[in-house]
Amino acid sequence: MEVFWAKGYEATQLAELMAAMGINPPSFYAAFGSKEKIFLEAVDLYLATVGAGSMKALAETANARAAIEAMLLASVDIALASPTSGGCMVSLALVNCQEQNKPLRIHMQELRRSTTSFIVQRLRRGVEEDDLPKEIDVERLASYFATLMQGLSLQAQDGAERDDLVGTVAMAMGVLEYAENRQP
Repeated sequence: MEVFWAKGYEATQLAELMAAMGINPPSFYAAFGSKEKIFLEAVDLYLATVGAGSMKALAETANARAAIEAMLLASVDIALASPTSGGCMVSLALVNCQEQNKPLRIHMQELRRSTTSFIVQRLRRGVEEDDLPKEIDVERLASYFATLMQGLSLQAQDGAERDDLVGTVAMAMGVLEYAENRQP
């Protein structure tokens, strides 16, 4: 997982994966079959461990506004936790790719879309619980926050410091306040 997270899918070599696991080619192929299969397992592991923080914060924080902020701050932590501060593995491990890797790219796109859907669900819950105005555009806000999460990863990859990323989260919370106050 850490090799893919640090280098992305296409830049990762099989020799690097085998070295990281301390296994030889026959053992690698017996256990995983292919680079694609081990990548999918690595993504699953990431989502079950390090990468789970933002969605867990979103789901488990009581107030919708606080849940969004907790999700974004967890995203900052995840982006800065990678082996090379390379951001979120789901956001960045396979953005552009060669044609033969297109099915993996589609899988990663689906994972990113599911993040947006999860944010939509949480915002709708906020509306139902009167944390957010009933007229608020949850679809656009969810898209905005998902885009911001991906942007935080890019900024981390480009060397942004924690304080800068946390400042971006603070600005985003201002956007949410603005959206709440613009409702009729």
